[in-house]
Amino acid sequence: MPTLTNPDLARLKAHLVTTLRQEIEANPPAPGQVRARVTELLPQVYARTRVQLDEQVRLGLLREVLDEMAGYGPLQPFLDDPSISEIMVNGPKQIFIERNGELIETTAHFENEEHVLRMIDRILHPIGRSVDADRPMADARLPDGSRVNAIIPPVSAVGPCITIRKFLLNTMSMEDMIRFGTLTEHMSEFLQACVAARLNILISGPTSSGKTTMLNVLSSFIPERERIITIEDAVELQLKQKHVIRLETKARGVEGGGEINARDLVRNCLRMRPDRIIVGEVRSGEALDMLQAMNTGHHGSLTTLHANSPRDAMARLETMVLMAGLELPLIAIRRQAASAFNLVVHLGRLSDGTRKVTHITEISGMEGDIITMSDIFRFEQTGVGSDGKITGQLKATGLRPLFSPRLEVVGYKLGGEIFGALPLSAAEVKAQSQPPKR
Repeated sequence: MPTLTNPDLARLKAHLVTTLRQEIEANPPAPGQVRARVTELLPQVYARTRVQLDEQVRLGLLREVLDEMAGYGPLQPFLDDPSISEIMVNGPKQIFIERNGELIETTAHFENEEHVLRMIDRILHPIGRSVDADRPMADARLPDGSRVNAIIPPVSAVGPCITIRKFLLNTMSMEDMIRFGTLTEHMSEFLQACVAARLNILISGPTSSGKTTMLNVLSSFIPERERIITIEDAVELQLKQKHVIRLETKARGVEGGGEINARDLVRNCLRMRPDRIIVGEVRSGEALDMLQAMNTGHHGSLTTLHANSPRDAMARLETMVLMAGLELPLIAIRRQAASAFNLVVHLGRLSDGTRKVTHITEISGMEGDIITMSDIFRFEQTGVGSDGKITGQLKATGLRPLFSPRLEVVGYKLGGEIFGALPLSAAEVKAQSQPPKR
């Protein structure tokens, strides 16, 4: 039995792909049946080569050909692996993955830039999008819901790049987040009360800190009876309620028209009688329309944005409002933001790869021209363990939020221990129960 070198295997793979492509083009399968047709033809085409390979090598080769013809080439094994959360292609010869918060360089690669471009086209074509020298960037999603960003030369100096944020089949619950140490039971109970009380909540954090996951979790506490409208660039929220309308932005067409941006969708959803508005991420002028909606009776709204701290989140919100193109005074924007949002939930991705809610911060109003903010909960890092893991404590600051009466109205009478008050001793409890001395 001959042993083929890697170049031999590459030539054999290229031959199988070319032959299969010719047969598929000569007798096209029905829509959605490409994979089944390739699976049927592949053993026949391989048998005609009369090449005898070791069984393990043969199966690996056939899998690569199948992925190339009916999947996403060298990316397919990573898409099929549930332990991988993110895939990053930096040009044709470098592919990184994220697994359990750790960034790992793989040995997988594309043949050349043209190979990467073919996979980008395979991702974008089904949703009517494309990239070229004039429009070198695009966002998309795979059929399983995974979020994709593609960027090509001339704006990418390393060649075509693909970033895939995988869609998690098993939606994380609040119980999971508590088990993983992302937040505590007291923080969970507090956030559930805030959603029930229809507070407007801003979820902030750096890239890949878990903002969308937190948005999904908090959305799960919205009552079934409410009408929810979501606005996203690529649909990825996993709301379980029945009355959900999902709106998605639309890129410009080939001729440059037909674009529907997030601001258009926010304005339109106000005419759709929403009980809750959920914007997957504010990035631009739609921030102004959101603030106006929140300040005119649309309570209980949720959104996310990229920021490095709760204070930075409010500063970025101001910048995004200015991107709407209206010449508003900064003090007017701050007053709108301070009256619109009640709470900032800030997530951080620590140096050991773990994700935590580092701050839950109340926005209490204005003092002069400054937005006043108070931490209700925060993460205090104490050091780094011998295994490189961050050590610290998620704890309440001892402050009770000013909006506590709104929580009580909807049935959440949270005890002082949730906010860090020390429990009374038995003697103190007994003393308080005694009638006052005359």
